[in-house]
Amino acid sequence: MRAIVLEKFGGLDSLVYTELPEPEPLEGHVVIEIKAFGINHAEMHMRRGEWAEAAKVSGIECVGIVKSCPGGEFPVGAKVAALMGGLGRTINGSYAEYTRAPVSNVALIESDLPWAELAAIPETYATAWTCLFRNLDIQAGQTVVIRGATSSFGQAAVNLAVNAGAKVIATTRNPARFAMLEALGASRVELEGPDLSKRIAEAKQIDAVLDLVGNSVILDSLAMLRRGGRACLAGWLGGLAPIPEFNPLLQMSSGVYLTFFGSFVFGTPGFPLSDVPLQAIAADVAAGRFSARPSRVFSFDQIREAHRVMEANEAGGKMVVVH
Repeated sequence: MRAIVLEKFGGLDSLVYTELPEPEPLEGHVVIEIKAFGINHAEMHMRRGEWAEAAKVSGIECVGIVKSCPGGEFPVGAKVAALMGGLGRTINGSYAEYTRAPVSNVALIESDLPWAELAAIPETYATAWTCLFRNLDIQAGQTVVIRGATSSFGQAAVNLAVNAGAKVIATTRNPARFAMLEALGASRVELEGPDLSKRIAEAKQIDAVLDLVGNSVILDSLAMLRRGGRACLAGWLGGLAPIPEFNPLLQMSSGVYLTFFGSFVFGTPGFPLSDVPLQAIAADVAAGRFSARPSRVFSFDQIREAHRVMEANEAGGKMVVVH
């Protein structure tokens, strides 16, 4: 099969096309004929050697058709999504014609949506849904701040939170993106910055913050919450540097909650992928309730260009690759 391998850590030339054997059937696993896959920042960090783990074949998610499933958990020929469970990190991932994923990290996603549109859903929506409805436990009528909302993850979170009846305040560093976020249903858009808690009118009244900017602003996110409010750290658009000399006694408001979610836990005990309603989300996309079309679609031969666009922050949303 054709595959894209990580030959070394570094620039775009690290991604090299080659031929590899197709993965063999294995009990407890699903071999998937990949039809399309999403592009993620994690794969850029893996390529550059900035992630703790990186498999020879990158790619943390895909959609496709079941080729084999020895345990019978999924019928051969079924449409499925797969994400994480070591994909692209500890086992070969989705930058190939076939992959083999643990059963716990595969979910049915039967839909008439084109493969390119289906591929925009799994990682982005599964992670956003879990952050909002498990870590943050948002309810209708609550006020939620989504920081870094123009990312594909952020746009999915805005879609989901608005659909759940929350009041969403979205942030972006780019004033030109205000209208796009308002079109998704955000009640207001604020200019992203490290002092947002001092500028936002609802300071100390916010129910929840989904922070995709990361360590550089998480203390500011905590500062805007009401007592009992929650902040979920789930992205690092502002970089991977740690919080300098973090001292909760001096820097953290009393009575607020800080939680973290990383999609690499999907498929582990306590975080089954089956917990996420991917089938219902795909139906909402098909019905037009969510605006989830990919911002860019690349062919399998364009992986370096896809990474270039991602690295240059030119994506404007979820990018996908189709076979």
